[in-house]
Amino acid sequence: MKKIIISLVFVCFSLVSINAQKVTVQKLWATDTILKVPESVLLDDIENCLWVSNIDGASGGNDGKGSISKLSKTGTPINLDWITGLNAPKGMAKYKQELYVADLTELVVIDIKKGVIKNKIKVEGSVFLNDVTVNKNGAVFVSDTRTGKVHRYENNMVNIEVENLQGPNGLLSIDDQLLILDRGSLLSVTPGGTITKIMDGMDPSTDGIEKVAHNQYIVSCWNGIVYFVTAGVQKITLFDTRTEKINSADIGYDAKNKIIYVPTFLKNSVVAYQLQIQ
Repeated sequence: MKKIIISLVFVCFSLVSINAQKVTVQKLWATDTILKVPESVLLDDIENCLWVSNIDGASGGNDGKGSISKLSKTGTPINLDWITGLNAPKGMAKYKQELYVADLTELVVIDIKKGVIKNKIKVEGSVFLNDVTVNKNGAVFVSDTRTGKVHRYENNMVNIEVENLQGPNGLLSIDDQLLILDRGSLLSVTPGGTITKIMDGMDPSTDGIEKVAHNQYIVSCWNGIVYFVTAGVQKITLFDTRTEKINSADIGYDAKNKIIYVPTFLKNSVVAYQLQIQ
C-alpha cells in the first residue's frame, strides 16, 4: 500500500466567463423514460454508441435486476437489455474490447464483441463500488464510496490504491495522474501516492468527471448540479436541476463534439447538452 501525503494547494443554460473564455450549455435532446434508473453513461466511438448502466431497483440492492443498455449517440435505443442479471451497476470504463462495470462488491468484465459477461472479480471488503477508470497500461481503478477506498485491479490481483477518503465516487485516469471526486472535492493522486486537493466546495454528491481540456473538467453531482472546473482556479455552475428534482449522475462526454450525456437516475432518461467554449 502506498504512503499517502495530503496537500492543499440556471436552472439550465448559463453563460459564464473563465479566464476570458465563455462557456454555455444547451439542451440537445432527451430520451423517453425508457431506461431503468440509469446511473452512468459511457461513450464508445468504436462501437458508435452509448452504454448506459441501469440499477432498476435500490442503489445497494443485490437483486439481479441491473442491466446495461445500448443507445445510439443521439439517444435512440439499440438494445435496452444488452446485458442483464447485474445487481446495482454504476460506473463503467472501457479498455480495448472489454467493458468494466462497478457492481456493488464486484468488478464485472464484459466482452463487448460477444455481448456476454466474461468475468466477475470479487473486491474483498467492498460494500458500494461506484465508479471505474482504466489507465493507459490497463490497470483498473474502482471506488468504494462506503468504505472510503479506491481499489486497483492489475495482473489478476486487487489491491488498495488509496484509503481514508471521505466518500470517493467519480474517477478519471489521465496519464500518470488519478483524479478522485471525494464528497465535494476533486483530488489528484500521483503514482507516488501524494494527494493534492485541486478543487473543493462543490455539492457533496459529486459523481462523474470528464476531461474537457488540460486542467479543465466537467463534474456532475447526483443531486442535480453540474460544474465546469478549472483545476486550482475555480468552479462554475453550468446548470442546476435540483429544484426540478432531476438528478445528474455519472456523466458521459463526447470530447470531439463537446456533448455532455447526463443520466437522470430516477427520471429514467438520458439528456444530452451541447457544451460551447469561446
